[in-house]
Amino acid sequence: MSNIDIFTALDNALAQRRQADPAKSYTASLYAGGTSAINTKITEEAGEVVEAALEDDDAHLVHEVADLWFHCMVLLQSRGLDVKAVEDELARRFGISGIQEKAARSR
Repeated sequence: MSNIDIFTALDNALAQRRQADPAKSYTASLYAGGTSAINTKITEEAGEVVEAALEDDDAHLVHEVADLWFHCMVLLQSRGLDVKAVEDELARRFGISGIQEKAARSR
């Protein structure tokens, strides 16, 4: 599976989990908890990424980033968005200086 395929497949699975029983699906339980529950997990996972970045274990860092991305994708799905929205935004920014892009946002 290519990287794009895994993100699409994950998006599809996350969309299906929105209808699942929260007692039987971790992802459905996040959706049931709402934005607050999902944000709590994203905050936790972001902290674990920062901690893992201070270690020499690249596999641990990759594992934690995958957890963070997963939970961010859950948040997107909870808002009716998917990874395509993020891809489109990154494509829009591609080739634009970060300084220019940030300045354009503050107008």
